[in-house]
Amino acid sequence: MSTTHEQAGLSKSQHTYQVLKSRITAGEYPAGHRLVLGSLAKEFDVSSVPVREAVRLLQAEGLVHYERNVGATVAAIDPVGYEHTMQMLAIVESAATALAAPHLTADDLAEAGELNDRMRAGLDQLEPVEFTRLNHEFHEVLYSRCPNPSLVDLVKKGWAQLATIRDSTFSFVPARALASVAEHDQLLDLIRSGSGAEWIEHCARAHRSATLDAFLSWEAEAHHG
Repeated sequence: MSTTHEQAGLSKSQHTYQVLKSRITAGEYPAGHRLVLGSLAKEFDVSSVPVREAVRLLQAEGLVHYERNVGATVAAIDPVGYEHTMQMLAIVESAATALAAPHLTADDLAEAGELNDRMRAGLDQLEPVEFTRLNHEFHEVLYSRCPNPSLVDLVKKGWAQLATIRDSTFSFVPARALASVAEHDQLLDLIRSGSGAEWIEHCARAHRSATLDAFLSWEAEAHHG
């Protein structure tokens, strides 16, 4: 019997964790939002145990901050960590994309084009988390054929760090999404036409840097405006 309860408890905590994480990454729960265990347990119709377990997982990922006498609150985005990771990605991902370009197949380019079309189709009713997921997939197609495994590893680490920092940049700067899709078109055109590696690298780096600049402008206005 106890095993069944444990399995049910695990699935409850996983479900609670997934829902809370999606609310945080989508910006529904902004920085500083208090996660009141009792209220959440009531909402999810569970005991406080799975809620506490879910909050612990989110804390381990850096999405939730726990403070004595305050409890669990949604952690603020670390703008310095975000800036450093984006700067690093701008350099390594653009280099990996330029090196991968000659190795991309017609199928790879068709897949990237289709992903970008799906992003374009979602612009009218932007869902930042879904847009970010498609954006990740788009870039993964372009850099994964890079023949240098060390470089690919660095790019993957950069994306993993962004996920921890909370890379739903498009939640904060939705206007950036439109420009991002247009820049993807430009990048694909360069690759399809067999442009030189330096042009592809320059275009990919400028694309990543523009997203960082948009976020930093938003951050400055949000805190000093």
